[in-house]
Amino acid sequence: MRYYSLCDRLVLGIDEVLQSIQPKLSSSRPNPAKNLFDDATLNEKERQHSAGLMRINHVGEICAQALYVGQALTARSADIKQKLQKAAQEEVDHLSWCQQRIQELETHTSYLNPFWYISALLIGCGAGLFGDRLSLGFLAETEHQVARHLDNHLQSLPLVDKKSRAIVEQMRLEEMQHAITAEQAGAIPLPLVIQWSMQGLAKFMSLVAYRI
Repeated sequence: MRYYSLCDRLVLGIDEVLQSIQPKLSSSRPNPAKNLFDDATLNEKERQHSAGLMRINHVGEICAQALYVGQALTARSADIKQKLQKAAQEEVDHLSWCQQRIQELETHTSYLNPFWYISALLIGCGAGLFGDRLSLGFLAETEHQVARHLDNHLQSLPLVDKKSRAIVEQMRLEEMQHAITAEQAGAIPLPLVIQWSMQGLAKFMSLVAYRI
């Protein structure tokens, strides 16, 4: 197995930044909405609402990748590092699916993507410094909160927007599995104050990303 120095990992992290902020429209798995028909029945108000929600989801996937990359950079255990890197890689599919849907809805991704990524990367590095079990706890709590947000989006998305709903449903299932994997690997629950802080940051991100 090749050994990566801190400098190597930083270079790889920068590459992750560039790919996540402006990823290629490709994924390792088929898009869940691939075989669904275009949503010609969406009116303008519904299209804009779906676009705003999918932009939030796109930002959420960028932040998830940044968190896991940051945590992997400071992880102590090679096994935990591998789990974090695997989780980050699996989020690439979600990111690609969201970006494809955003383009189909004829809108833009968040103009603040570099800010979102760098902020989440720093948070991830900080979480990793407190030890692997707490870092896994951070991963688990992040995924639980994301799954709840996606539940809300499924309730809010127009029923006729079958493409967005198919993508969000698949993402929700996989985020829940990521949380379970982290818990089985030894995650410890985060203090309530950290959970509340994460919820507050997520609400701020959602309010801004919906529009910008």
